[in-house]
Amino acid sequence: MTARLNSAQPYALGLFRIVVGLLFACHGASSLFGVLGGADGSGGTAETGAWPNWYAAVIELVGGSLVLLGLGTRAAAFISSGAMAYAYFKVHQPNGLWPMENSGEGAAMFCWAFLLLVFTGSGAFGLDRLFANRSTAADKSATEQTPVAA
Repeated sequence: MTARLNSAQPYALGLFRIVVGLLFACHGASSLFGVLGGADGSGGTAETGAWPNWYAAVIELVGGSLVLLGLGTRAAAFISSGAMAYAYFKVHQPNGLWPMENSGEGAAMFCWAFLLLVFTGSGAFGLDRLFANRSTAADKSATEQTPVAA
């Protein structure tokens, strides 16, 4: 059973990346454009250039979209993880020590999910993997065509 689960690992990781990226991008779209509404249905938007809300929303939309696509996954996940760590410690943590008492569960969960993706990469279904395969094939064909000097 372990071997079968291990063989499915890249696909499970790819699906995890897609879901986390989609949820993060939706959160950013909601904050920037008022689409998809919030939990309270308000659908408020961040004022353009307002620190830190507008910048966080841009990171959420762009970072979430890149992670969703699996394009530059490690870099996008690193920046997104840092943004969520900042959100947790500057916005939520002053209201209480534990995420359950300071409403910081989402920020903490996104922070750790993105940190995991920094170390694991995009998994299956990502554009990172597609471009890596293309560059490896191009490097291999270039090496085969280049004569080696003796």
